[in-house]
Amino acid sequence: MRHGMDDLLTLMQVLRDAEQGCPWDLQQDWDSIVPHTLEEAYEVADAIERRAFDELPGELGDLLFQVVYYAQFGVEEQRFDFADIVDTLTAKMLRRHPHVFPDGTLASRRPPGVSAEEVQTQQVNSRWESLKAEEREKRKRAERTVEAPSVLDDVPRTLPALSRAAKLSKRAARVGFDWPDARGVIDKIREELAEVEEALAAGDQQHAQEEVGDLLFAVTNLARTLNADPEQCLRATNAKFERRFRYVESELNAAQRPIAEASLDEMEAHWQAAKAQETQAEEKQPTPS
Repeated sequence: MRHGMDDLLTLMQVLRDAEQGCPWDLQQDWDSIVPHTLEEAYEVADAIERRAFDELPGELGDLLFQVVYYAQFGVEEQRFDFADIVDTLTAKMLRRHPHVFPDGTLASRRPPGVSAEEVQTQQVNSRWESLKAEEREKRKRAERTVEAPSVLDDVPRTLPALSRAAKLSKRAARVGFDWPDARGVIDKIREELAEVEEALAAGDQQHAQEEVGDLLFAVTNLARTLNADPEQCLRATNAKFERRFRYVESELNAAQRPIAEASLDEMEAHWQAAKAQETQAEEKQPTPS
């Protein structure tokens, strides 16, 4: 017998039961679960990038469990339940896809003969952003804030810094605050790097750190102009660095040479060998026809 969504919701209710529940789960609250939510999202991304599809159901389940956790908190505080989450999400997606559900209902469809390819992507994106802007403004009014609505509203502060930088700059670019092309961003990177060097030459460590932040922000913009996700770019580089460094360790270990005693030249030689092996492997891969 396969378990369903109701079983998962019941499981969470029991875990949080004051008499029968799990001591650890009973100690959790909104704030304590957030780090776990972020970690589970990254584990999903990691499984996908590694093409570990056999692990993916488990990782997606762990991420879903986080949603169930928040839903349980909502029930306990009489704020909302899981059904409210599903209803809110479905209504929002229907509202944001009038090109798919023209009447705003799940049963409505585009006129026969109009394919997805015929729907103008630019119009769809424009409509999507317009709807999101309307939703942000409504939330601002509901919160009764005196702060004027901003195109930067709702970019979560808990996002990883690279992801948030990309989202902030993307939002600003939509209203024309952007470089004309990638070359302009590269010039900005050179400018920020020069400012880092000036700060270091002046012995101003704090200023140098600030300029490194500016440099990272500029590099993030370069990734955006290339239609690349900076988080994915850096994760790929992290994986590449780890792979090559492990090769260095393996070669030194095979030579019974403790890495702490190896010279930088020795390590660099093994590093270059690892790069050469990867290049040869890539060249042997068949090219798509």
